[in-house]
Amino acid sequence: MADTFPPDLLDAQLRLHRARAEYEAFCRTLPWSVVPAKGWPGEVHPHTGVVTGGRADSPGYTDEQKVDYARRRELVRDLSIQVSTHPYWATIEDPARVEARMALKHHPDAVPATAEPAALKAG
Repeated sequence: MADTFPPDLLDAQLRLHRARAEYEAFCRTLPWSVVPAKGWPGEVHPHTGVVTGGRADSPGYTDEQKVDYARRRELVRDLSIQVSTHPYWATIEDPARVEARMALKHHPDAVPATAEPAALKAG
């Protein structure tokens, strides 16, 4: 079963893995708030003096970041829909379908060569 995935489905899954990894990496570069927002101080531990929590002020997203975020999110959504609604899934009976979907996510032809394992497990 796992060796019989159609090439276009393998390609869509590979593109989805890449798009999701790029989207997540991009999101890590963004300010913590979409709109400008005041930060707050952390709390000082009474015995150790270690400061935990708190945030610096957020400048908010630039217009360019908002557009880029939306574009990347839309690409991940569209590829997710393409993979999950592919006609191939109708050829597999329900009990085996979930196993087949998991096999596709980890298929060697659908995983980027430079993929970070944590990024792939999250999806």
